[in-house]
Amino acid sequence: MEQTPVLIAGGGPVGLMMALELNFHGVTAILIERNETTTRHPKMDITNGRSMELFRRLGVIDALRTAAVPEDHIMSVIWIDKLDGFEVARFDYPSVNDRRAQLHALNDGSMACEPSMRISQVDLEPVLKQHIEQNCPHIDVRFGWGLESFVQDSEGVTATIKHTVSGELQEVRCQYLAGCDGASSITRRTLGIPINTITPADFMQHGEDHHNYLDTARGEPAEGSEKPRAMFMIHWTSPDLALFEHYGTAWHLQSVAGWTVISQNDKDTWTVHLPLDAIGDWENRDPKEILFQFMGCEFECEIKVANPWYPRLALADSYGQGRVWLAGDSAHQVIPTGGYGMNSGLGDATGLAWVLAANLNGWGGPGLFTAYENERRHVGARIRIGSARHSAVRFKIASQYDPIVHQDSPDGAAARAKIGQFIIAAGNLENEAWGIEWGYRYADSPAICHEDGDSPPYEWEAYVPSTWPGGRPPNVFFDSGEPLYDHLGVGFTLVCCGASSAAMETAAAAANVPLTVVHIDDDHVTSLYEQPLVLIRPDQIVAWRGDQAPNADELASIFKTVTGR
Repeated sequence: MEQTPVLIAGGGPVGLMMALELNFHGVTAILIERNETTTRHPKMDITNGRSMELFRRLGVIDALRTAAVPEDHIMSVIWIDKLDGFEVARFDYPSVNDRRAQLHALNDGSMACEPSMRISQVDLEPVLKQHIEQNCPHIDVRFGWGLESFVQDSEGVTATIKHTVSGELQEVRCQYLAGCDGASSITRRTLGIPINTITPADFMQHGEDHHNYLDTARGEPAEGSEKPRAMFMIHWTSPDLALFEHYGTAWHLQSVAGWTVISQNDKDTWTVHLPLDAIGDWENRDPKEILFQFMGCEFECEIKVANPWYPRLALADSYGQGRVWLAGDSAHQVIPTGGYGMNSGLGDATGLAWVLAANLNGWGGPGLFTAYENERRHVGARIRIGSARHSAVRFKIASQYDPIVHQDSPDGAAARAKIGQFIIAAGNLENEAWGIEWGYRYADSPAICHEDGDSPPYEWEAYVPSTWPGGRPPNVFFDSGEPLYDHLGVGFTLVCCGASSAAMETAAAAANVPLTVVHIDDDHVTSLYEQPLVLIRPDQIVAWRGDQAPNADELASIFKTVTGR
């Protein structure tokens, strides 16, 4: 029987990120993916700033930027009536180049150290896979092999994997199984973990109290409650760039009639999501006919994919047990509004990988798995409510639709102005919720040394720079232009702003905890970091802070807490 420390089930972005992170920590793993190739199905179109920070430290960011939409393209979300009609409202966001300049000029710790990136999952996955195959010696990548079944015991997991084409079965013995195998996860179903759902209507009922509602939603929606609207996706290529840039270069073209066109590369590839109930008998209709009907005009195109899909707002009751743990869509599924699905999955992979590495390398304890579930399930609940909120806003906008908006007349202009004002007032939080994207905080984690007193604000809209334990620390750019994040180590990092690191280094060595020490002589960083000593975990989360090192017994207790022992 083949042996490996970790078996990763699933080779989508989350499984690939898990492989990258484990290799970063020096952990050997086998990654299996049921499909023989990376996805050809258009999914996700934005990799947010927090994910880009994580890709930066893994050495893959330059290759991703090269494959992405060019860095000088602006990112505009434009509301319209139809493809060649009238603009109703717009939200313009800077290009990657301009955002990068803003980050360095602002330098107040409120933003991620990298701008977000527009890239289709179709293009992202091959870059990650190739990088792993060429640069990650600890990872054995096996596409065309899927997880068939597994049995775990106190010492490890025996998994049966199956070759997709030949049907050949093999057994693999691993110490841990990471289930990154998507919404229909064999891993989750084998563990018997229920997954529960909410709806945008649930948010409308509980949204004002969303912080208390985050982790309490259980069970299936009540009979008759509003379910996420079933959608129909059409993915196509076209040489008619001028038509799709009728309103200027656009990331999203959002119709007040309820559909959204996504530019995949600002060149020749687009995807539209249409309300399925507005299409009729889609199975007996030509996708081109459907596309032209909703776009309001005909154009040269080649349909690549066309199929219905059914949004879910789902969260698993648990993220794993024993030696088997979940990450990504196997644990949570959301509506694409906000782009939280893949990005939160990358955070899951980062969080689980360091926990696996700590346990395999002998300095972490089983309490880290409890912490992983506590921390990342909170994030899963938070993105689910956020996604529901954004979807509810779109429902409200669609409810304002009146066909008169299509008329080239004073009445049509008045109707467009009215709904445009409604859209601007509603805002575009789904693309601006930095508090969700990188401002999450592990307020109840058992692997964080929590503080008494009033914590900083914790909202969706913004991240307040702070080293309050449980949150992501602020990034600051030095005079050289280099981000502080580039100095964070593979293991724990102690940021010292004028304080001695000696006692902490001694305690870390006694606990066998890998520790990088970063000494800071910069008044701006010292101000943002709030305390002279800040201990940061491998996943770039503040674990402890203080104005000086405690005594030896207290230090031993701190390292026992933050390592789950």
